[in-house]
Amino acid sequence: MTIKTSRRAFLKQTGGAVAAAPFILTRPSFGAGGGKLRHASIGVGRRGEQDLQALITHPDIEIVALCDVDRNFLDQAAQRHPNARLYRDWRKLLKEEADRIDSVNVTIPNHMHAPVAMTALLMGKHVYCQKPLTHSLYEARRLAEESLRRPELVTQMGVQTHSAGAYRNAAAMMRSGVIGKIKEAHSWDLVRRHYTGAFTDPPMERRPDREDPIPETLDWGLWLGVAPERPYVDELYHPRMWRRWIDFGGGAHGDMAGHMMDVVFTGLELTAPKWVMSHRSPPFEETYSPNNKVQYRFPETLYTAGDIDYYWYDTGPVDREAWPLDASVELPGNGSMLVGEKGYLFVPHVGDPELLPRDEMKGKMEEYRARHGWLEEQDHYHQFIDACLGRGATTTPFSYSGQLTESILMGTIVNRYPMEKLIWNAKELKFENKPEANRYLRRTYREGWRVEGLS
Repeated sequence: MTIKTSRRAFLKQTGGAVAAAPFILTRPSFGAGGGKLRHASIGVGRRGEQDLQALITHPDIEIVALCDVDRNFLDQAAQRHPNARLYRDWRKLLKEEADRIDSVNVTIPNHMHAPVAMTALLMGKHVYCQKPLTHSLYEARRLAEESLRRPELVTQMGVQTHSAGAYRNAAAMMRSGVIGKIKEAHSWDLVRRHYTGAFTDPPMERRPDREDPIPETLDWGLWLGVAPERPYVDELYHPRMWRRWIDFGGGAHGDMAGHMMDVVFTGLELTAPKWVMSHRSPPFEETYSPNNKVQYRFPETLYTAGDIDYYWYDTGPVDREAWPLDASVELPGNGSMLVGEKGYLFVPHVGDPELLPRDEMKGKMEEYRARHGWLEEQDHYHQFIDACLGRGATTTPFSYSGQLTESILMGTIVNRYPMEKLIWNAKELKFENKPEANRYLRRTYREGWRVEGLS
């Protein structure tokens, strides 16, 4: 998907609510000296470390600054990048490095994605932001709008599987007609204990009534950022379990759907749903339910047989009875199933797509490969760097990933109202028939954390 396609889709979704602006697909490098991209990494622990290690495999990037609220992570990254300037506070980094960096990557908990990414955009920096793009629908819409207003800036959501050969081929197969037009789609994520808990390890429903000493290496206030203040509890939020909590993450749906729903959005060129409904139990007081099933009704596209129902499942049983799978076959923990007019397309998470039923469709797969070939892996990070340096375009710019994120995050709202069909008005960013649900579209930032463009 090119930037132009993404822009058309976004404008179609929002009813043209965002002013049109020309796209510039080749841009001069901002980098000083040798034409290298001068880059700052915000969040360098765990996934942040992986992002940083992937970025530096490109020969035309220079890491000039590192930032993390956890000094342990920062010190580890500094050993590998001894010439980089170090920061604990991303606001200080952006202010002091304003004239010395061209781009940033944002690899921190979800609730801080939008504040950092928006601030960087407004300062004229290219932005690579991890999935999900934001924590709220309002933030996703604002980042998409801002990226459209600043076509000279490169944006990319960090959903690396978008560039994986398996997913590129799955998307191409959806559009090829090999199983006819698509009638129905399903995606699931079943094994994410640290996102929502599991049936064998019931999730915590609310925070414990205790407070632990804050480690000397962690700036807890900076970690909380725009989120409501709460006591620190050891290992419950930082560095991993924050995804369970409504204040910080999106549970399994809000996180892993960035992968599985991305390939279906790309393949079918979906825009905004007409309505969305939850079929299972609501979330707890402060954490997400481990038994979620959400149904979306998306408008017809060139690749669907009319309006299409798309189902998401996390941590609970998948409705697989109608699929051509032997009862002994265990579904992988993550994947998608596309139901077509002439067959089924099974897409394991980052595994080669498969046509079903196997025996009946074997010849169809061979015919598809002979006619269309097989797409190779691309480097999602290099794509971003090259685009920043004026060499091509990204495939998950905020104009695309913003609308994808909006649909994903609807699933974290609608499950508060089981078995109620919430009608979505994409242009006005609201649920038409459930005004009380609209309060979850946007959040109030903590006092002292006003963010230009979002507050």
